[in-house]
Amino acid sequence: MFRDSRSPRLLGLVSAASALAFVLAGCGGGNTAGGSGTGGKLDVVASTDVWGSVLAAVGGDQVQVTSIIHDPGADPHSYETTPQDALAAQKAALTLGNGGGYDDFFTKLADQASNAKKLVACDTAAIGSSARCDENEHVWYSFATVEKVADQVATELGRLRPANAQTFTANATAFKAKVADLQTKTEQAGAAKPGTKVIATEPVAHYLLETAKVTDATPREFSEAVEEESDVPAAALAEVNSLIEGKQVTAVVNNAQTVTPVTRQVVDNAKKAGLPVVDVTETLPAGTTDYISWMTSEVNALSGALNS
Repeated sequence: MFRDSRSPRLLGLVSAASALAFVLAGCGGGNTAGGSGTGGKLDVVASTDVWGSVLAAVGGDQVQVTSIIHDPGADPHSYETTPQDALAAQKAALTLGNGGGYDDFFTKLADQASNAKKLVACDTAAIGSSARCDENEHVWYSFATVEKVADQVATELGRLRPANAQTFTANATAFKAKVADLQTKTEQAGAAKPGTKVIATEPVAHYLLETAKVTDATPREFSEAVEEESDVPAAALAEVNSLIEGKQVTAVVNNAQTVTPVTRQVVDNAKKAGLPVVDVTETLPAGTTDYISWMTSEVNALSGALNS
């Protein structure tokens, strides 16, 4: 979830404008029908740049990736698709969405890709993984799920372009090795201080904290109110502030793309109490182009906060 002082409607308009510019730049009108893009590359489309970066890592120079949402200020929950989005989807050989209610706009968009293979990360997460979208839809923070998605992408790209199947598999293997390193570093970050508790302004990094075996001590009423964009109960906010001011938690994990008066207050109180604030995001931050570098930065920040 993304939020700031602008209205959801305005965010949707901003998102649409950003996506329009991106699709025009990425497609350039040079795509041909049947899923083959510029230079004979396969057209692949992702709901957000997070999953787009996974497509790029596995597909390499054989794919032309369009990420519908690639702006840190865009909101998948309120995004309104454009004709250019529909055109990109219609030409796609493969689409990849998050699912779980996170990017419903993309489910409808992918339906227009009649000939494309449609992958959904949440469907993958439900197979042999502890990540469950009915519990928390932010499954890109589940390293096991990301690895499974990479394998699925390699398989489907290999079916679309058999001559390059081994390359896709090799790319996925190399990518998964880096993801496994992130898993190890995250586990080590929490192992140094067992029993660590944190407050989260929103449960975006749920699976990251779970991997580190860090307890999210945020009152349920607080989390639910932030998620539902409703008023946080006074008792829940008071409990959060008490945990912070009494330093009963080690850090505050803050969704930097959700900005409300309440989250500002929580972050400010943490800083006043001398507690580290770990900023996390739902899409790639400005200037970041790939999943591994993004997650490396977030894992390092969490590790530093837990062991400061």
